[in-house]
Amino acid sequence: MKIKSLLKNFCLVIFSLGIPGLLILNGIQSSKYRELKKEVLDLEKKQEKLIAENKKLITDISVLSSSDRIETIAENDLGMRKAETEEIVRVEMRKNERK
Repeated sequence: MKIKSLLKNFCLVIFSLGIPGLLILNGIQSSKYRELKKEVLDLEKKQEKLIAENKKLITDISVLSSSDRIETIAENDLGMRKAETEEIVRVEMRKNERK
């Protein structure tokens, strides 16, 4: 009888200490979850910002590399002109065959 009573009291103490322990662990886990969720949201905002910046840069590249713009700069700013057909020299390179 004494052993049963002692075992019963021991189980009751373990159970009584276990509930607050589990509640504390749950609070710690919730805190970590909130921190990770905030970090994910911050990274998503950063990703959206980078995507928008990337789209803008791609648009800028398209505008700056347009053939009309390059031709205008070449003619007006650099004094260049299109080559006449007789001014074009073609160079043919043959592969060096080794035996």
